[in-house]
Amino acid sequence: MTNASEITSAMKDVIATLKSRNETLSTAESITGGGLGYAITSVPGSSDIYVGGSIAYHSEVKQSHLGISAELISAKTVYSEEVAFAMAEGALKTFKTTWAIATTGVAGPDASDGVMAGTVWVAIAGPITQSIQLSLDGERENIRSGTVASAIGTFARILRSRD
Repeated sequence: MTNASEITSAMKDVIATLKSRNETLSTAESITGGGLGYAITSVPGSSDIYVGGSIAYHSEVKQSHLGISAELISAKTVYSEEVAFAMAEGALKTFKTTWAIATTGVAGPDASDGVMAGTVWVAIAGPITQSIQLSLDGERENIRSGTVASAIGTFARILRSRD
């Protein structure tokens, strides 16, 4: 999934599927800074399934809004699979949704906490829990938009696997 029309098409399918199942979606974003919520809400009908999201860019917000422990962040860094899952679980609890998608990683241009730019984790929590690690190249905005596209594409595939 590489362009806006593909993302929109996938989101239309996601919305239709969630609506038919009476399921809801929330997000917890770090690396994407609201881009995932924007991509979801850009599609008509999203208000039927999208409850809301948290842009938890700083560790303190991850802790206060999503309930992630300081110990987990300290032990694993905010750029880890474990923190991505904790963010998704926090969104499920905060927004009381069926599903949650979380994004975290390093957009660059430089490494952070020893994690290379382009290293990304996407976690999906709900009836099926799954994560993907991405290793993306390019400028900061390419990494962020690639994360959004991958998160939506992965979630769409998970929903199709439940048919």
